[in-house]
Amino acid sequence: MIKVIVATHKPYTMPEDSMYLPVQVGAAGRLSIGFQRDDQGENISRLNPYYCELTGLYWAWKNLDADYIGLAHYRRHFKGKKKGKTPFDSVLTSSEAEKLLKNTDIILPKKRNYVIESVASHYGHTHYAADLNKTRGIIATQFPEYLPAFDRHMKSTSSHMFNMFIMKKELLDSYCSFLFPVLFALQKQVDFVKYDDFQARLFGRISELLLDVWVDTNHHTYREVSVTSMEPVPWLKKGTAFLKAKFFGKKYEGSF
Repeated sequence: MIKVIVATHKPYTMPEDSMYLPVQVGAAGRLSIGFQRDDQGENISRLNPYYCELTGLYWAWKNLDADYIGLAHYRRHFKGKKKGKTPFDSVLTSSEAEKLLKNTDIILPKKRNYVIESVASHYGHTHYAADLNKTRGIIATQFPEYLPAFDRHMKSTSSHMFNMFIMKKELLDSYCSFLFPVLFALQKQVDFVKYDDFQARLFGRISELLLDVWVDTNHHTYREVSVTSMEPVPWLKKGTAFLKAKFFGKKYEGSF
């Protein structure tokens, strides 16, 4: 059985395929929106303002019983082969996912290519490089076997972003057993409460860069699948912000 949790903080249209499980992230202290809450069982729901969709991932890791577990977002899904009138008509189906997973360890989104800068320099231009440097120090101390892959990935110009994947439960155990200890250690080293609301979500962003580090170190195979957005992407605004960050040191102030 495959279960892909769909992280959301508000009511939203969800794929009809039973593979998808909408999860209300940051549910602690909030009224229910009719979806599975991430504050039930063992959880880190109250860290959602800083960990974003990872509070849903943590809930799934600790509480969800399935052979395969995945993560998607209410505005962003893996794209299937079917074409339709709306983006929801073309979301990856359970049968398509099952077929892909017969021949690979993990389903990942197609890589984002930065072209004119590295993964590390892009993060430093748009967020705070010091946090990424602290992450490296934590890995060097607690998970030294991952350091070579971390350094390679930081110098590369492409990355699997969005915190999206589908993998076997035992692989998820391995990934989360690496990811969350690193982030919890980083949490103790960064005074993130002084950041604005957007930059305070650093743990969710740094985790995007650690997925490839884990995959590379453990030599897992993967198949890339296109991502479809449920809402129009403001490419002009996004591109302008990228260039301002790259050439004028203007940090990102919001999501796109």
